[in-house]
Amino acid sequence: MVLTSDENKTASHPKRNSRKPGSVKKGPENQAFARSDKPGLQARQAAAKMLAAVVDRKTSLDGMLDAANGNPVYRELNEADRALVRAILNSALRQLPRIEAMIGSLLQTPLPEGARALDHVLAVAAAQILYLDIPDHSAVDLAVEQAQTDPRNKRFASLVNAVLRRLSREKQDLLESIGEKTPAIPAWFHKRLVDYYGAEEAARIADALLTPAAIDLTVKSDAEGWAERLSGRVLPTGSLRLAGFSGGVPTLSGFEDGEWWVQDAAAALPAKLFGSLAGKRVVDLCAAPGGKTAQLVLAGADVTALDQSASRLRRLQGNLARLGLQAATQEINMADFRAEELFDAALLDAPCSSTGTIRRHPDVLWTKGPEDIEKLALLQEKLLRHALTLVKPGGLVVFSNCSLDKREGEEVAERVVAEGGCERVAIDPADWPGLEDAITPLGEFRTTPAMIPPQDGFSGGLDGFYAVILRRKT
Repeated sequence: MVLTSDENKTASHPKRNSRKPGSVKKGPENQAFARSDKPGLQARQAAAKMLAAVVDRKTSLDGMLDAANGNPVYRELNEADRALVRAILNSALRQLPRIEAMIGSLLQTPLPEGARALDHVLAVAAAQILYLDIPDHSAVDLAVEQAQTDPRNKRFASLVNAVLRRLSREKQDLLESIGEKTPAIPAWFHKRLVDYYGAEEAARIADALLTPAAIDLTVKSDAEGWAERLSGRVLPTGSLRLAGFSGGVPTLSGFEDGEWWVQDAAAALPAKLFGSLAGKRVVDLCAAPGGKTAQLVLAGADVTALDQSASRLRRLQGNLARLGLQAATQEINMADFRAEELFDAALLDAPCSSTGTIRRHPDVLWTKGPEDIEKLALLQEKLLRHALTLVKPGGLVVFSNCSLDKREGEEVAERVVAEGGCERVAIDPADWPGLEDAITPLGEFRTTPAMIPPQDGFSGGLDGFYAVILRRKT
């Protein structure tokens, strides 16, 4: 991180004629704090530690935020502080390249390599100042206190004070001159989007990723009726989108009765691509948490649902029980599964980088990288070939994933189709009014978070998804 500023030199660097790493330019006097046990300090410390875990150690944020088994510093917090930590982390991870660029503009020289922990303290404070409705003075004060109480950062407490006060005073100018002109996603992923979608569409996708995802529901029946009851909107996908509401999803009408389940509109598309499934045997190869399994059962299929995780499979079984639906389940890695009798169809929603879900999982771009995508694409290709062996000649395989990277979607399918054992079944745009732009020239689905515009107070967007229908040749 490179820093430049008109701010004052820090008290920790008394030699005014020699710049040391992390020094700041002249400005108002810095005042370091020495107080401890301030209200809110523990929450900021937790946020900085968890941000470091995501960015430096590629640790999944979902796991750390688990109330029962998550990060210990998070579990120690009360519910209000947990909510604050989640808000800070979501904002910091969504805007991290911009935050780093704006902080960088306020420092004269890079921080020492050993001061990595300080980067996270500054990012947590900057996220509050720039993007959250938290008093600037509180964010600054607690960041300084955080630096003072950490032996690694204590010598930089004055620097923290100087930089963040300058950030607070000039945040509007910085947001306009630097923040809005800096892609909010890592450089490697921005390049991927530009290469695949073009600069203009890449910019639209990157902007859409900054907006938290709406809550979409898949209903058993009568989507229009449930839209009226829940004050929702029926999307072109057939899913029901909720407007903002307070309280938990389980408190909504119809949840306890199993009339619907939460499922992003894009995630609901693959299971709809088979056509009529009444009386057909279908295998859902990576089934948990079970939304697609439920769709297949509702469509009249005799479903076998596989997952290699016992805990995820239990979650699937619990979800099906709430919905009053039944499917055979088996705990197994799908690559090891062999069919005693070939199926009529198979759904392979394959493991992927999940870059299409960044709106709800902003840590993805910091826990995954280009090397992960290459490995996952190879795995998907292997799994897709195996999926084709599980269906009868003439049987269908729908291959899908929630990645925006075409290495994990279009390129995988193209290599498998080129081998000659299957053929692509083109999706007809006429069958999907309102989603015509999501159908590629080859007849595949490719959704992005920039699709489905906002309407009448409802959020726009949907997850980035790829889906293709393949027919096994005889």
